[in-house]
Parts: sequence; structure tokens; C-alpha cells
Amino acid sequence: MAVIGDSELAVMEVLWRQSPLTAQEVAERAGEGRDWSVTTVKTMLGRLLAKGVLAHEEDGRRFLYRPAVSREDYTSRETRRFADRLFGGRAAPLVAHLAEGDGLTSEDIAELEALLKELRP
Repeated sequence: MAVIGDSELAVMEVLWRQSPLTAQEVAERAGEGRDWSVTTVKTMLGRLLAKGVLAHEEDGRRFLYRPAVSREDYTSRETRRFADRLFGGRAAPLVAHLAEGDGLTSEDIAELEALLKELRP
């Protein structure tokens, strides 16, 4: 699976929330707070199609776009890639790094403790 850039990720987030959508509909939703034209969004949609993370179908004279990969699958792959690249694939140093400098809230710690209890045999 190809790497999705930050702007492309904004487009994917729109389509993960609701799909299929036209390029115009994607531009209206993803462009909020950004100065993106429909042409810009169409360029990103074309890149995402080429990367294989989007699919489209014809609907008359327009195309309807939908994700070809789930958000969960993409998130899992990117998390693994991040951990592999920066922490040798190990979770403990990643969590330790997040914990430094008040990176974890009390709620985060409670959720991690509950998760660890579930994972223990």
C-alpha cells in the first residue's frame, strides 16, 4: 500500500466518513478551512487512484469515488511502519516516548492499563 500524504489523507478522511462521493462533494467537505479548488481535489483523487487506495465508478458524466482500503487497515499499516522506522518495531519504546513530556493523560494511562490486562494470559 502506498504512502498517503497529509493533504491526500484529508481527502481519504472525507471518503472514509461517507462514500461514494463526486469530486465536487469531496472538495466541498475536504476543502473546509482550506483554499482547495475542485481541480486541486481532482488531482489528489487521481493520485489516490494511482496509489490504489481509491476506486471509482462512472455515474453518467461524473465519477463516484470510494475508498479501496479501510481506515482501520491503513491506520494499522501506518502505525506498524512508524514503529518499525523509529522504534525498531517495538511498542514499549514508542509508548515510553509518548509518555515523556506529559504525552499521556490519566485517561490514556488507564486505557493502556486495561489493554495490558486484556492482553496478559
